[in-house]
Amino acid sequence: MHIHFIGIGGIGLSALAKFLAGQGIKISGSDISKSEITDDLAINYGAQITIPHHENAVEGADMVIHSAVIRPNNPEYKRAKELGIELLSRKEALKFILKDSRVFGVAGAHGKSTTSAILASIMQESNALIGAISKEFGSNVRTHDCSDVVFEADESDASFLNSNPYLAIVTNVEPEHMEYYEYDESRFYQAYRDFLELAKIRVLNGEDEFLAKQNDLKNIYLYPSKDISDVEYILIDKIPHTRFKLKDYGEFDVFGLGFHIAIDASLAILAALELGLDVESIRDNLLKYKGIKKRFDVVQNNGMVVIDDYGHHPTEIKATLESIKEYAKLLDIKKIYAIWQPHKYSRTIDNLSGFVECFEGVDELTILPIWAAGELKVDIDLKGAFSRYPLIMADRVTRKDSKVYIYGEEGVIRKYKDGLVVAFGAGDITYQIRGLK
Repeated sequence: MHIHFIGIGGIGLSALAKFLAGQGIKISGSDISKSEITDDLAINYGAQITIPHHENAVEGADMVIHSAVIRPNNPEYKRAKELGIELLSRKEALKFILKDSRVFGVAGAHGKSTTSAILASIMQESNALIGAISKEFGSNVRTHDCSDVVFEADESDASFLNSNPYLAIVTNVEPEHMEYYEYDESRFYQAYRDFLELAKIRVLNGEDEFLAKQNDLKNIYLYPSKDISDVEYILIDKIPHTRFKLKDYGEFDVFGLGFHIAIDASLAILAALELGLDVESIRDNLLKYKGIKKRFDVVQNNGMVVIDDYGHHPTEIKATLESIKEYAKLLDIKKIYAIWQPHKYSRTIDNLSGFVECFEGVDELTILPIWAAGELKVDIDLKGAFSRYPLIMADRVTRKDSKVYIYGEEGVIRKYKDGLVVAFGAGDITYQIRGLK
């Protein structure tokens, strides 16, 4: 079988392509520009990649799967229609791709990528399809010759309802992506309820207000404030780890810092226990988790520390900054500088007060232009909103010669050569802070 992917460079669609390639299916794909992901697909998965989109790219395909942003006027979409090739959105394709799998679906507003990657580390013999690059296996996908799949389940378009979950983990439920749900909170919460009803085993954060009310279902609850104890932050070979005790299962060490990391790990541990893994194997396998790219990702640790973090919501940023402060204490670093690239005008407006609060405690805050992600520009007075902070409004940043440079219209306006610099955002900030752009 030959499946073609329109928009194959995205983290979600590329994961499906790699997973199917691991099952022996021929894959090809296209995107508007070349990237690390498209190079990886071509080199390591034998995919024929077309840059940019071209109608001939779908020739010979038995099925075409497209990302959510692809419109009917796309030349490949139009050509597939003309040829009568089965045409599915990523959301629709999940039913076909996961129908015969025993899926361990991980959903939630925050922490689902981390929890998915941790569960994949614990469940060493499973397939994994996650929304980020696991540093353990260097990809967003791992394939094994079995039917078990750790799957990061996406609520943004309710596609998690097509994921066929055998086990469901939900880290927390917080309204976001409300444009998809037409700003109807009852519809949003119902989607989560429907996801839970699909699963045979459910592992939930019981201190989440919505999840706590789902007790008519057969759930395994984690109550972090009482089930997790003796949390401490340590360095193992200079790498940050959180050590904690979970219920009466003893002590565990997991990469990363923060109580939220202990929660994510605990949900994965409880899920693995329900799936029949013994506690000692879980404890050992947990140490194989090395973090995920762009989540508390230490990209420099000489002279000064530079961290790249995907956080793009106030709750995520606040939690990461609490961990950053603990890390700085362990390293005896006095100054913390934050760089933020807001992601989407809609998200920035909807959560502006939360963003203003979440950077509390940084010694300096740099704000970059909003990453539009396809949205129309809206004027937002960020300089006024964040006037309480030592503030820099900048155009871009880069890292070279072990220093971070902040650029404005006049060129370099600030240079960091010591302390701890953390960059937040889901746009191209990751390439800027790594010195790749």
